[in-house]
Amino acid sequence: MPQGEQSFFCPIPPNCGSKEDLKMLSPGFLIAMPQLGDSNFYRSVILMLEHGETGSMGIVINRPAPLQLGNLADGQSLKVAQSRQSDPVFIGGPVEPHRGFVLHDCASIEEKHEVLQGLYLSITLDALRPLLQEEQCKLRFFLGYAGWGPKQLEKEISSGAWLFSEARANSTLEGDPQHLWDATLREMGVDPAMLVAGGGIQ
Repeated sequence: MPQGEQSFFCPIPPNCGSKEDLKMLSPGFLIAMPQLGDSNFYRSVILMLEHGETGSMGIVINRPAPLQLGNLADGQSLKVAQSRQSDPVFIGGPVEPHRGFVLHDCASIEEKHEVLQGLYLSITLDALRPLLQEEQCKLRFFLGYAGWGPKQLEKEISSGAWLFSEARANSTLEGDPQHLWDATLREMGVDPAMLVAGGGIQ
């Protein structure tokens, strides 16, 4: 495999081997609160993929990059369906931004991990090649991920930096990135206008 292709697709960090009571956050949505104070996660919605005793991992699903899927595919010498040329590439998080992750609903792809019912994660070029040419499946491509050390996320949640919600496949693959933060909060019964930095929900 050419070196340029390898750079985008590396193994997902290993399973944490966590206890059952630590897995409740995965899968699920983390919604950033104003008091988080980290520009990497401003108004972000994160799909959690791993949560355990040795750390946590997720993908920011509502931050499109100034890069289209067609441009990325051309740079990797990949063929892409015409209907996908203008699809945005998403910034999945600040950790290892050269790594690629694909979230999709294509059950026929052999290399995949089921995140939710009807939502799969793929991380190899063998999976990406047919996905890019398949016009019927829904997909979003992400570079990088969000990561936390042991107990770091629990501390941030306890301080009010994040809210947690049930994850939904349709929101992940079809939600409007510009409105997903507001929409997710409203589905939880939270008015975004009532969120105050440093004070949580008013």
